[in-house]
This record gives sequence, C-alpha cells and structure tokens, in this order.
Amino acid sequence: MSDPTDRPVEEPEGETRPDGGHPDATATVGALDGGTDVDTGESGATATAEAAETETSEGARGALRHVFVVAVTEYRLAVRSRWALALTGLFAVFGAVLMTFSGSAVGPAGAERVVASLTSLAAYLVPLAALALGYDAIVGREDEGWLAVVFSLPVRRSEVVTGTYLGRLAVLAGATVLGFAFSGALIVREFGVGALPGFLGFLGGTVAVGAAFLAVATLLSTVAREKTHALGAALLVWVWFVLGHDLLALGIVAAAELPDAALSALVLSNPVSAFRVLALSGLGTTAGGGFTAVLAGSGLSTVALAASLVAWCVIPVALAARLVRRRRL
Repeated sequence: MSDPTDRPVEEPEGETRPDGGHPDATATVGALDGGTDVDTGESGATATAEAAETETSEGARGALRHVFVVAVTEYRLAVRSRWALALTGLFAVFGAVLMTFSGSAVGPAGAERVVASLTSLAAYLVPLAALALGYDAIVGREDEGWLAVVFSLPVRRSEVVTGTYLGRLAVLAGATVLGFAFSGALIVREFGVGALPGFLGFLGGTVAVGAAFLAVATLLSTVAREKTHALGAALLVWVWFVLGHDLLALGIVAAAELPDAALSALVLSNPVSAFRVLALSGLGTTAGGGFTAVLAGSGLSTVALAASLVAWCVIPVALAARLVRRRRL
C-alpha cells in the first residue's frame, strides 16, 4: 500500500512561473534581482512594483545596471529573432539598387546627387523600419508575460522602458551603419575619398532619425493596450511625418511667403525634415531639389538640427517612462 504522503505536490493553479515562460526571463530575473527568489503573487507583485517606483537607495549606479541588463536582454532577443540581420540586409540591398541607378555621374557633383538620393531613400525607409522595430517594445513584452515578471522585481519601470529603448536602438543603429556602409564603400570607390564627409553626415543623420522614430514607437507601445493598436498608430505616424507633413508644409510655403522663424518651426516639428536639411546642408541647396531645396535654405545651423533630433529621441522616451507607471498588467 502506498503512503499517502508520497503524493507529488501539485503547484497551485494559476501560479506564475518565475521565468514567466519566456526564454530570456530567467537570466533577466537573476541579473536584476541578484539571484534572490521572486514572489510573483498578485499582491506581492503589486507591492513590490509600487516600492520599486520610490526606491532610491541604489542610486545612479544601480539604475544604470538595471538599464544595462534590460538593454542587453532586448538586444539579444532582437538578434535571436533575426531583426538585426533583416534590417542590415534591407538597407544594404536598397542602397545598392539606388547606387546602380544614380551612380552613373562622375565627379563631386555626381557624389552629391548620389548622397541626396540616399537621403531621400532613408527618409522613407528608416522611419518605417524604426517604427516596425519598436511598436511592440512594451505591449508586445506584456503579451509574452515577460513584462509582468520584470515589473515584479525591485526595479523602476522607467528603467525598463529606457533599457528596452536602448537595446533596440543598438540593433537599429548597428544595422543602419552596416547596411549603408556598403553604399559608402561604393561611393568612395566611384568618387574618391573627397565624397566621404558628405556620406558620413548622411549616415549620422540616418542613425539620428531612426533613433527619433524608435523613441516615438516606444511611446506608442507604452500607451497602446494591444499590439494591433500600436501597429495602427505607428503606421499613422509614418504617413503623417513622411508624407502628410511635407505636403501640408509645401502647400503653406507655396501659398504664402513665410518668415525664417516659421520655416524653421516647420523643419524642427518633423524629424524627417530635420534629417533632410542636416544631410543636405553640406551638399548645397540644389542637391535635393524641390521642397528639400526650400528646407535646406531655412538657415538652421547644424547644432540646432542635431539638437532637435536629440529632443525627438529624449522627449518620447521620457514620456513613455512616466506613463508606464500607470500601466496595469
């Protein structure tokens, strides 16, 4: 006769696993919590999350460590899901195709036209890629159960949002540099080393505009309650900033002669416009043609344009870090 005490102990129904069922949650839990056991019961998780928001004993070093751990985890997940490889290949292929059709001109003027063509390509492609990479940064992790586990640890939610953004930014920036580096090598081979400064200015602006749209996507992902809502909002953002804003601005410029302050406001209110002016500023106002030539004549300095792109990166992430505290899992 079997001993009734030898029956296997059944786990209470509905109990959350410490790893949240996510393949990378175990490593994250150990790194953020210092290897201690985590009580993920509903009441315990809520109390811990509330305490984490006001905890300041670890100081800046502890906050940086938390941000770094989350960023590394996000980077590994993106690399594992082939996001980095896909974006790198996308930028390399489109850049090479554009070089094939626009690189026939020889001389410095030809190099300017090629970089201007790359700028037009990046203005459409990079924001879309950044929004696609970041629209599920928060809401997607919530659906997977990973976010609830991390929020139950003694770590501020703002640190999780910042780390998530930085991890995905590393993927996007690396893919942008590696992907367009192939086009840069072709430009140097065709036009010489003298064309390199203009291309490097384009490359820096491309990374900046990608970072700006990734920050906007992170904000949308924090506000949205479902992934489909975040995806729809991201598409609307792309249509407005890449297409709608320029059409509206072009109509205003054509209808009235705007002062320099108003034209500068139009440029700074759109990260894509700021990127275009920044990339074309060293190529001459006629390099881009059309409305880009008007924008290039706005008189904005390189410092002002770079500062506006930095603001487009910082402000959405700061808002997301603040709004995520109100999110109920």
